[in-house]
Amino acid sequence: MREQDPEAARLLLAHSVALGHERLGVRRYLVARHLGVPDVEAFRPFYITAARQFSPHALQSAADTVARELHLVTDAHGEASKPLVAESPFFLPYGGLWPKLESGPQYCGIRVSLLGALKIGSNPWFGPSAVIRADGHFVRIGADFRIGECSTVHIAHELFPTVIGNRVTVGRNAVVHGCTVGDDCVIEDGVVVLDGAQVEDGVLIESNSVVFPRSTLKAGLIYSGSPARPIGEIGNAELQQRRQAVSNAIFACIFDNASKAGEARLGEHAFVAATASLSGTVQAGAKSGIFFGCRLNAVNGEIVIGENSNIQDNTIIDGMEGSVAIGSDSTIGHNVCMGACRIGDRALVGIGSNLAKDTRIDDDVLLAAGSITMAGQHLQGGWLWGGRPARAITKLDDAKRAMMSATIEQYRVYGAQYKIAQSQRASEEV
Repeated sequence: MREQDPEAARLLLAHSVALGHERLGVRRYLVARHLGVPDVEAFRPFYITAARQFSPHALQSAADTVARELHLVTDAHGEASKPLVAESPFFLPYGGLWPKLESGPQYCGIRVSLLGALKIGSNPWFGPSAVIRADGHFVRIGADFRIGECSTVHIAHELFPTVIGNRVTVGRNAVVHGCTVGDDCVIEDGVVVLDGAQVEDGVLIESNSVVFPRSTLKAGLIYSGSPARPIGEIGNAELQQRRQAVSNAIFACIFDNASKAGEARLGEHAFVAATASLSGTVQAGAKSGIFFGCRLNAVNGEIVIGENSNIQDNTIIDGMEGSVAIGSDSTIGHNVCMGACRIGDRALVGIGSNLAKDTRIDDDVLLAAGSITMAGQHLQGGWLWGGRPARAITKLDDAKRAMMSATIEQYRVYGAQYKIAQSQRASEEV
């Protein structure tokens, strides 16, 4: 290695492969890549098999060691991940506008969806099933953006765009919705940032926090809880450590290639996104929609979705412990997790909520974002519910009912437009 001889590097790599030495072979493959060995890609299958036996931390450490010993100034983390996947995002236009990336992603997992009037700076990372939708407004994201598995970026239709600065890292199963996020922010796993929020530079939002609508999070602080409140200051060193921890988790998802096939029994004009994953048989009523990155498991229990209802991006519906029934004209927001539940008509389950087994939600219920129900809990109709655990807060007024109805109509439009776009893309690929 000290001589940086490509031919010697190739011979050593070939020797490790012949003997089946996985740990040494991974290290020598990375050396060969860095030294530009002409036929290094011939050894890629070995590297992929061997590297998947490593923990993410061990693989990154091996890459760091190689870069240091070769005196290279490079992103060793990215170099180790590049050979492992060759996925491309799923692109769709909305309203005639296509997503635009300043450069190709440094890392892209499976089933990533980039949609509509979206612009992203250089060197993004996309974890598996990440969804960025710019359909009712625009999304602008700076350079070095990283987003984890099953996280969602969306807008507030015709109200708020989403604007994200440089070097922002978003963890797994998080939602950034119709808000502004400054530079150098870290948004950890399970966080929900809601419409009109302003997150200033250098903010850390801790796992499972909810940033309420139109909140302002001041620069250089740590926020936690629901609603998210400041709990202390954070310096650059700690912020970088937290960013690295979230990045490592994104990197770990590189090994997740599972995808199950299922069947959807669709009513007239129903929509199922190309990156949604269905297992078993799912019945979806007329003009209903199952959006990008959703995972519906109906192997052991049926999932029935009523007419005009929408299941928004990255929601998980798991019928392993019983059937799931969702009524007509109901909304299940982004990144909701629910099992064997019953949802009535004209209900709205807010972004990032978690519904425990046997939850029953009556007709005309609004469940606030980030709420959690208890097993067997019954949410009575005509009320706004919210909290952890959920409790009745106030009677639904005309304004809330109108918002719930407008969401149904807007998602019918979204579904119809995306169905056309998907069909056109499919016909062009034939």
